Amino acid sequence: FRRVLFRSVMHALRAGIEKSNALGAPENITIVDEGGNLLGFVRMDGAKTFSTMPSHKKAISAASHRQPSGRLDPKLEHLFAAATEGKLTNLEGGFPILFAGVCVGGIGVGSGTGAQDCEVARAMLAALGADPL
Repeated sequence: FRRVLFRSVMHALRAGIEKSNALGAPENITIVDEGGNLLGFVRMDGAKTFSTMPSHKKAISAASHRQPSGRLDPKLEHLFAAATEGKLTNLEGGFPILFAGVCVGGIGVGSGTGAQDCEVARAMLAALGADPL
């Protein structure tokens, strides 16, 4: 099981790197399981150093809320950040990994624009065969 999971994570990271290269936007890419535990991470050459943690927080936020990050009510985002000691974010670029509606993890992408981050994450979901969002 772990070998299959590892291959899937590596396949998703490769898809993210390919999409990032096609966009000309180097990214930090994080994959977590449904509990927010790190499964895979890559920081591409040229990706912003300070976007490393936001990519992880985007992945955790998406997995935790079972929806893309950036969809929280803006009036609540500071409360969620404070209640989780900064672990949740409302920045765009985080997507849950869903199979038949069941969340198995999250993807977080950061360093490009919000639209670029989302495009890379969607390419990764497609590579995994996950539910489209």
